[in-house]
Amino acid sequence: MKRLLELLRNKYFLAVVAFGVWTLFFDKNDLISQYEYRNEVSKLQQEKDFYTKEIALVKKDLNELDSNLNTAEKFAREKYFMKKDNEDVFVIVKEQAEK
Repeated sequence: MKRLLELLRNKYFLAVVAFGVWTLFFDKNDLISQYEYRNEVSKLQQEKDFYTKEIALVKKDLNELDSNLNTAEKFAREKYFMKKDNEDVFVIVKEQAEK
């Protein structure tokens, strides 16, 4: 008990404890902020990965569309339901079975 009292009276120990408490809870870079920043960085990294994959797919589609006219026609028919003047297009939607 006496050793604890001596430790609490030590001005250097008190300064270190005060500094630690300040940096952990009251500073603008406290623990809670660091945790939130880390979560935000993780979320942004996931978004970056998603958009990088999407950009790669779009570039691949664009390359195919630029290189081949048949591919452009197929793309227009599948994605935008375009048709020739003398054609009819039927869109079939499958119903989900009731449980």
